[in-house]
Amino acid sequence: MSPAATAAATSFAAAAATAAPTAPSRGCVRLPFRGGPGAPRRAVASMAVSTPRSAAAASFLERRESERALHFVKYQGLGNDFIMVDNRDSSEPKVTPEEAAKLCDRNFGIGADGVIFVMPGTNGADYTMRIFNSDGSEPEMCGNGVRCFARFIAELENLQGTHSFTIHTGAGLFIPEIQSDGQVKVDMGEPILSGPDIPTKLLATKNKAVVQAELEVEGLTWHVTCVSMGNPHCVTFGAKDLKVDDLKLSEIGPKFEHHQMFPARTNTEFVQVLSRSHLKMRVWERGAGATLACGTGACAVVVAAVLEGGAERKCVVDLPGGPLEIEWREDDNHVYMTGPAEAVFYGSVVH
Repeated sequence: MSPAATAAATSFAAAAATAAPTAPSRGCVRLPFRGGPGAPRRAVASMAVSTPRSAAAASFLERRESERALHFVKYQGLGNDFIMVDNRDSSEPKVTPEEAAKLCDRNFGIGADGVIFVMPGTNGADYTMRIFNSDGSEPEMCGNGVRCFARFIAELENLQGTHSFTIHTGAGLFIPEIQSDGQVKVDMGEPILSGPDIPTKLLATKNKAVVQAELEVEGLTWHVTCVSMGNPHCVTFGAKDLKVDDLKLSEIGPKFEHHQMFPARTNTEFVQVLSRSHLKMRVWERGAGATLACGTGACAVVVAAVLEGGAERKCVVDLPGGPLEIEWREDDNHVYMTGPAEAVFYGSVVH
């Protein structure tokens, strides 16, 4: 274990002993949250704590906890992981973008693809969601993140059973619904297909949409379809003379993300069609790099596959972290995403 990890574990154990003195004998961690005092917590980490602390050490740790501690829950949706922060008492994030980038560092911080803040609702919504990527940039929203957001809300509010609520994001209003089996279904709204609104400088090729347009990257011609799910996506089902499985994502991904045809940068999905109802994708996320899953990306992939005539409107999309169910309904033109989200561990960090 690295020195940073050892220090984090020690602080974690101390916080648990301080915050929950009646915890079971093995020290199951149950940390308090501002939004849910006294609410039950599922113990997801356990460690033996047998060395007694001196009064001076206890006082020092407690003071550090009270003065600068940021309480958080680590959540993941198909391996796309987030540091969730209860920010309902303020309309400003509790950490800066620079601090968020440090927290997301997998060697010197907690480690995550982003930091998500649960904030007071605006414009009539129940809650507001803001997110900082692992590089400190702020995207409009995040599909896997909004599922984690919904499960975090249910925990903060001690909600049981099926529930839905409205979430205001930089990409508009989203409505997640927690299912009886714990999965989260999210109405992702209508896909945006107009090039300037995505945005992309690529010219429309089909009914004002950018479908199978040619894009030159590193001397290769790629056929791409561009979709916005509140954030920009460039979807490709392959390049001439190159198989998707042979891609070195860390090399080609940034060249798509920063391509001059995408003025706000772009997320990029590389897709293999297994059948008309089963797709497989790899993703390079804007501001986060290669991730195990991208919810908005999976939605964009199904929309692109339908536009290109290669898939039905309801598909299972396999991501490196697992499958998502995506449906682009014809009756309301909305895209619906269903998938898991779960807590990994609870903790606090001095920042």
